[in-house]
Amino acid sequence: MTAEDRFTSRRESMVDYQIISRGIDDPLVVEAMRRVHREAFVPDSLRDAAYEDGPLPIGAGQTISQPYIVALMTDALELRGGERVLDIGTGSGYAAAVLACIAAEVFGIERIPELAERARKNLAAEGFDNVRVRCGDGTLGWPEEAPFDGITVAAGAPAVPDALKHQLAVGGHLVIPVGSEHISQTLMRITRVSEEEFRTENLGGVRFVPLLGEQGWS
Repeated sequence: MTAEDRFTSRRESMVDYQIISRGIDDPLVVEAMRRVHREAFVPDSLRDAAYEDGPLPIGAGQTISQPYIVALMTDALELRGGERVLDIGTGSGYAAAVLACIAAEVFGIERIPELAERARKNLAAEGFDNVRVRCGDGTLGWPEEAPFDGITVAAGAPAVPDALKHQLAVGGHLVIPVGSEHISQTLMRITRVSEEEFRTENLGGVRFVPLLGEQGWS
């Protein structure tokens, strides 16, 4: 079996046993998880662990999220295709790639320069030309490209940043971990019902690195 065949087999098993068996069955999300080569977004030394059921270190004190969490957050956006999505905490680019399989445009923000550059290279190498990545403070969003149909945040915030809420299009969803502790949060979905009204839903407990920035942790 070639390395490519081995990774394909592991990816199929990951989708079956980590994603579908846990209740995520949206065909667009499932197909996106099948399509993206997670091994291309982890350090070379961890490629064989790419489809394990957990996060992996990617350098600079950051991690690539567990596949199930990426699928869960993507599913929570309720994308149908053609949307514009903001990805906060892009890291090495894996979640942005999954989003890019469904959305028309993805805008990624990563605060660590070396990871932002790595994400650009990874996404380009994998053929995702509908993702733009910039280095900056994700808590402030990307106002010049707003509004967004969906926003995902891959780091835990002490509270929901107002900047992100108000960059949502009406009917759009913001999916973000929120909690008073750095290591334990609640995954929240905030839906913009109207210009001034927002609905909040609890999607369960999660653990993310802290969201640093002007409207996050210091």
